[in-house]
Parts: sequence; structure tokens; C-alpha cells
Amino acid sequence: MEVGVTPENGFGKARTPFEPPAGDASLMFGWFGKREDRQAPVDTLFARIAEASREPALYLGGGIPDSFEGRFESLTLHVFLVLRRLRELPAPAADLAQDLVDACFAYLELGFRNGGISDVAVPKRMKKIGQMFYGRIRAYETALETNQPDDLVDALRRNASPLETSGGGATLLAAYAGRAQAHLAGLDLDAILRADQLFPALVEGGASHDA
Repeated sequence: MEVGVTPENGFGKARTPFEPPAGDASLMFGWFGKREDRQAPVDTLFARIAEASREPALYLGGGIPDSFEGRFESLTLHVFLVLRRLRELPAPAADLAQDLVDACFAYLELGFRNGGISDVAVPKRMKKIGQMFYGRIRAYETALETNQPDDLVDALRRNASPLETSGGGATLLAAYAGRAQAHLAGLDLDAILRADQLFPALVEGGASHDA
């Protein structure tokens, strides 16, 4: 089953429903029920990710521009880190991953509409945002697969933390992403949905992101 975080999967494409093992129908908050029944935990998880992505230290120390584009870059990085962990987990993590992507794009679309973008222009904006989002996903995934820390620094410098404005911010962000990965690696699906802390502080020893 695909995780559902690539363009060919779309933002809300139907997937083959997973059949839970006998006697285990209540697994993970009833995740195998109707989509509308599981929307609340998805929205709660996304809200926590979005809140973590707006942590001031990421902009002040990490060099992410304090702009719509910068906030998009920070959100994308944080969503990516959670999606990467969900990809490693058994079902129904793939369904949660797709629901999380859908929630992310619904949030971005609402931002455009609330910002006064016309109904005609919104689909064009969303198409561009989708291309940017999946481009970042590929760039960060490729960088992590090499196991070369400098590759992630370079990817972050190209996207989230430009060298001309951040100085060494991309290096801090890469270290932050590494610690976030290590933390998420210790969480199963239930823990991801329940955890008070999904992300560390930008700098070790600082205050972490709480729900």
C-alpha cells in the first residue's frame, strides 16, 4: 500500500481499505472506520505539527524567512518528518499519512481563500504549492538517504533557510531535523497521535515543542 505522499497519489485519492485482524477492530482510535470519524485526531495532529513549525526559534536561529513562503517551508519540513516516520510503520499508518497530507493542503487552500485569492486563481496556486511541496519531499528524502549530513544542509539552504539571509541557520535546521527523526523513530502510531512532544528544541537543551 502506498503511503500517499507522491503526486501520482494525489491529495485525496481513494485507497484500498485495509481489513483489520479479527478481534482488533478498535485499533488506533477506530482508524478503520469512516473517514469523517477519524478526522478529529488527524486535525489535532496536524495542528500540533503546524504549531511546531511556527516556533520563533526556527525563524530567528534557523534562518527561515518570516513570510508566507518561509512558513510554508517550515510546515513542509515538519510534515515531511512525520510522514517519513509513518511510512515506516504498519497499517493503518499509510491512511493516516494520506489524511495528514489532505489536512495540510486543506489548510493551505483555506489560507489562500482567507487571503482574498479568487476561486478562479486558487486551483492554480494550489497546483504550484503541490509541486513545491513534493519537490521538497523528494529533496529532503534524497538528502537523508545519502547519510551525508551536508546533503541535508544543502537541501535546506536551497529551500527553507537561504544562506544569504540565514548564515549558519541551515546547519542548525539539519541538526534539528536529525534529532526530530531520532525522537519520532521511537514512537509508534498510537504514540504519534498521543504524544505531547513531537519535535525537539532547535538547539539542544532549549525548550521543546509541547502540544
